[in-house]
Parts: sequence; C-alpha cells; structure tokens
Amino acid sequence: MSGSDLSQVEWYKSSYSGGNGGSCVEVAGLAEGRIAVRDSKNLAGPILAVASVQWRTFIGGVKEGRLA
Repeated sequence: MSGSDLSQVEWYKSSYSGGNGGSCVEVAGLAEGRIAVRDSKNLAGPILAVASVQWRTFIGGVKEGRLA
C-alpha cells in the first residue's frame, strides 16, 4: 500500500510521541474495518494495513505487557 492511495485519510499521531524525535507512529481508520499504521518521521515510507480487530488485540497486548 502506498501513501498516495491514502491521501484523503486523517492520520492521528500517538499520544506518547512527545515531539522529541523518538520513535513515533501514526494511525488512520480505513474502509472495511482496517487500520493503517505508518512512521511519523517517514510519511512517504511504507504503510502497514491491518484489520481493526488485529490492531485492538495488538494494542491490548502492549497495554497488558504481553508484548514487551
């Protein structure tokens, strides 16, 4: 998936980004229950698209410390 395919979506930066040049991600909701994820420091770089349920499972695992 390329960035040009997603020129109209609204991206949201992680609330943990902090603006210090560290590792930051942005996410966007897509059609058909998918979530797009990209590196906020490389907006023209690759984009990962996953099902919403997979994204929620991943985030839940991070919050619970299962994916440390």
